[in-house]
Amino acid sequence: MSDFLVIGGGIAGISAGARLSALGSVTVLEREGALAYHASGRSAALYERNYGRPATIALNEASYDHLRHEGGGVLSPRGIMVIGKEADRAAFDADMAAMRLAPLGPGEARALFPLLAPEVTLAAHDPEAWDIDTDRLVQDFARAIRGAGGRIVTGAEVTSIRRTGTGWVVEAGETVEARLLIDAAGAWADGIAAMAGIAPLGLVPHRRSMARVPAPEGMDPAGWPMVMGPGEDWYMKPDAGALIVSPAEEDPAEPHDAYPDDMVLAEGLARFEAYTTYETRRMLSNWAGLRTFAPDRTLVLGPDPADPSFLWCAGQGGYGFQSAAAASTFLADLVGGRPSVLPAEVQAALRPDRLR
Repeated sequence: MSDFLVIGGGIAGISAGARLSALGSVTVLEREGALAYHASGRSAALYERNYGRPATIALNEASYDHLRHEGGGVLSPRGIMVIGKEADRAAFDADMAAMRLAPLGPGEARALFPLLAPEVTLAAHDPEAWDIDTDRLVQDFARAIRGAGGRIVTGAEVTSIRRTGTGWVVEAGETVEARLLIDAAGAWADGIAAMAGIAPLGLVPHRRSMARVPAPEGMDPAGWPMVMGPGEDWYMKPDAGALIVSPAEEDPAEPHDAYPDDMVLAEGLARFEAYTTYETRRMLSNWAGLRTFAPDRTLVLGPDPADPSFLWCAGQGGYGFQSAAAASTFLADLVGGRPSVLPAEVQAALRPDRLR
């Protein structure tokens, strides 16, 4: 019997498993053939400290030292810029305030991102946004689990969960028993809970699509910031000599292996083109992922009040990688009975009790 059974091998589950390894034996079950296959494998991979609701921002901030320094760090400079036209003033001002960005003049903005259309007169910037080496972060956490003697089982679809007097019995191509069960199943987290006899929380997956397009001929985008439209109705991020453009949609969806909607992608690319001098002539590739939110759009971390042996690590939304280091530490603190560095009001905002 394991002490901890984690269902889900995305960044939520693999980081939780790594932290819990210091407290006992860990088994991680991942349905797909590789870790970080779904939302974690389709991330924009950006650390922006002030992105999200207040409790999420607190996790972002508490994760920074790990992301920046642990094992040499997984962050590299990127920066983020929000832009707009005069007609976008209200949405632009709200974005600038929420993300605590510094205003830029048009010339300064074009020096950072030379594709700005002449009508773009509003810009604000944060140089302290960072690219995240997401693959390395996942593998670092996986290495910690294995180094502590834990197991990571891929291709393990959970087909039944049964409560016993000593913990849980899970069928997933093999029978796995554990004292505590951690639900880190992303878009499938409510379904796992229902299988375990735990009331769902109302988690809703939302599709977000991305298109990878060529950089303009003769231009190197490597040093450009991530650029976001007003109200986050699109964004662009340089990626290995090309550009990733997202419509930044949030369309509710059932849990599934997400794929993009061609019309949604076309509309997003058109919005990007309306603020730039770029003209899309072809796509190199496209994909979509599911960002799963709780009703209050804040992560859900900790034991379910109906059964403390069932723990949630869910509702990461679009914040999973940048919050994972602190979110997993908080979960392990709750399990180990250790005080958390997070303020009491943040802890209360993260626990599942708030949704019951």
